[in-house]
Parts: sequence; structure tokens; C-alpha cells
Amino acid sequence: MIDIGSNSVRLVIYERQTRSPTMLFNEKILAGLGRGVASTGRMQPACVEQALSAIRRFKLLADQADSISIDILATAAARDAENGPEFLREVERICGGKVVLLSGSDEARLSALGVVSGFHKATGVVGDMGGGSLELVSVQAGKVGTGRTFPLGGLRLEEAAEGSIRKAEKIVADSLAMAKALAPCDGKPFFAVGGTWRSLARLHMFETGYPLHVMHHYAIKADEALEFARIVARRDLETIDQIGVVSKARRTLLPFGALVLENVIRTINPSHVVISALGVREGHLFEQLSDLEKARDPLLEAAAELGYLRSRSPRHAEELIPWTEAAFAALSIDETVEEARLRAAGCLVSDIGWRAHPDYRGEQSLSILANAAFIGIDHPGRAYLALSVFYRHVGLIDDAVSPRIRELASTRLKERARTLGAVLRVASLISASMPGVV
Repeated sequence: MIDIGSNSVRLVIYERQTRSPTMLFNEKILAGLGRGVASTGRMQPACVEQALSAIRRFKLLADQADSISIDILATAAARDAENGPEFLREVERICGGKVVLLSGSDEARLSALGVVSGFHKATGVVGDMGGGSLELVSVQAGKVGTGRTFPLGGLRLEEAAEGSIRKAEKIVADSLAMAKALAPCDGKPFFAVGGTWRSLARLHMFETGYPLHVMHHYAIKADEALEFARIVARRDLETIDQIGVVSKARRTLLPFGALVLENVIRTINPSHVVISALGVREGHLFEQLSDLEKARDPLLEAAAELGYLRSRSPRHAEELIPWTEAAFAALSIDETVEEARLRAAGCLVSDIGWRAHPDYRGEQSLSILANAAFIGIDHPGRAYLALSVFYRHVGLIDDAVSPRIRELASTRLKERARTLGAVLRVASLISASMPGVV
């Protein structure tokens, strides 16, 4: 897929079209196609040439990877610029295929579908801030609601405000005046999509010393996110200790992204800001799936696939799900629906470390699972999976695992991870991790 945004142009090659897609290749360039569109009505020649040069290379890479199809999406800059049609014709000539030019409502819908695909029964408001526009749309239990586009992309806002945060404050406040009526959060999460907001979250992650550098489902309490965004919007970025984790190309727009986030939080009153690594591209893929595929659980699909690739017996892993359920019942350990879902995923990946040296199976499994490119799971859930398989290999030895990983999970989840690890350890001893025994 080639995604032509107002700030970046990106190529993503996916292994296959599935409920839990895996990236084989991912590259972007910051062409800044939206720069100058608001004031001149046209994309700048240098930006157009940089984008086309990247697209030529992306087409060669897609062919090299034997991609069976290339989907090309274009958003606000190509949509709004006078020379957009001419640019898109050249893109189609290079790629030999049709460009899908998304409307503002298309962007809002696909961004929301990206979040629906990446979060288990997502409920809240999705915001996708690109270079040219901001989309806000509500989601309820995985269903997409109403949405709207605002002219608050990072490049467009910086240009309209002539680089002044003070001027940008009024522009943002005036533009978002109707957002609360459109998309009230009322204590539910705000799902943040887009590279500028991911950069802001990455900066927060390093400033606070957060132990897990996985962006998807990184959650910040709304009041904490509000204060952090307020500081970043108005402070000299070079005085922030960890600013080095944000690329220099992203820093110019970071204060404007922070300002928009600050005002969105004030306007719709969410409980948390939750970062989504999935957006328009993944929403486009999700929309093409059958209803049966859409209904599948992305975490269990990804766990089953990882188990299939790395376990001695995937069938044994599947047998462990009802067996551990019975063991938990015999031990009078109650589970919520979500905890049972995590336990099932833990069973599916319980043997992924078997090829490592026995002394390092627990450590390797913990690292793989804590950092895996899974979707449909939050960070406490990642800690549960990682700890349960760690305990399955090394026994119930807390001193051997980083306390920072343990901190991510609640006391209740940690207790259940220990129990699952012990039960899986017993299952391994009586079955040799082969099917037909448990």
C-alpha cells in the first residue's frame, strides 16, 4: 500500500490480508505535500518531485517483493490542491493503477476502522491528525459512528498561524467549537492516530521512563496528557531532556500537534489518550475483509500464527486452552471475559521459546511477547502474556524478571500470570508439549 499524505508518503508491504496484518516492509519520507496548499492553493514543485521520486522507488520495491496488488491512497493535500489531479495522474502512470482519493469523511471512517481493527471492542472517539486535516469520529463497541473533518492538520495549522502558537490557539479553539456536540467522549478513551501524535507520545514515554517502548495502546491519563501537551506546545523543545527521541523532521510540527491535542482533550473530556499505531491504511485493509474475518479476534489470530510458526505442536497449544480453563476452575480462580481471552492467547504462545538454550527460554519468550507486533491487547495484557510464559519456563521466580515489566500489570493480573505459568509448566512435564495428552 502506498499512502500519500499531506506530510508523509509511505510504503507498507503486508505479508497477507488478514485480521491481524503483519508488515513485511515499512518506509516513509516526509515530502510535506501539504505545505503551502492553504496559502497558494498548490502543492510546491519541490515537494511534488520529492514525493514522485519516492513513489517511483516504492513501486520498484513493491515489485521486488512480488506484491500481488498495490493499493494507493491519497488524502488532503492531493484533494485540496489545484495541481492535485495532475499529480495523481502522474502517480497512476508510475504505479500502473488507480489512486483512491479519499474525501474527509472517507478519512474519518477509515481511521475509525483502523482503530476498530486494532483494539478489542473499541469505544470512544478516534482522532487522526495528519498534515492537512484532523478527523474526529466516534466508535461504540467496535462500530463506527458519526465523524467530521477539521482544517487542523499540522502543516496547515502552522501555515495558517504563520508559525505562531499564539495565533494557532485561536484558530484551533474556533475550529473545534462544535466538536463536543459532534463527538463527546464523556470519560471514554480518545484514540490518537497520526505521526505527530505518535512522536508526542514517544517523547512522553521517554520523559517518564516508561518501561515498554511499544507505541500501540500506550495510554496516558487525560489530565497528564493535557498538561504534557500544554508544556510541549509552549516550551522551547530543545530544553526538553528527551527531545532527541523525536526526529528533527517531526519537531517543527510537534508544538502544533500538542496544541491540537490539548484542545481536543479540553473539548471532549476523555478518560485517557490512547495511541493507535493503526489508522487509515489498516482501516482500508479491514474494510475489505469478509464479515467472518472482521469478527475474528486479532489477538488470538496473531497468537495462533506466532504459535504455529514457533511451537513444537500448535495443536497441543490449542488443547491447553480448555485444559487450563478446567485447571483454573479446579483451583477456584475466577476470570473475567478479558482475562480468559488473555489466558487463551497465553496458551497459544506458551511454547514459542523452545528452540532457545534452556537457560534463556524464559527470558527470550518474555522479550518476544512484551514487544510483539500484536494488536487487540493493552500493555498490562502484554505483561500478563510475557510473565505467564516466563514463569512456564523458569518457575515462579520473581527475582529473575525485570520489576519494570511486572509494574505494568495489576496485582490481580500478576497472580493469574503466575498461576497460568505454573499450570503450563505442569502440562509441559506430563505431555512433552505434544498433543493428545492434556
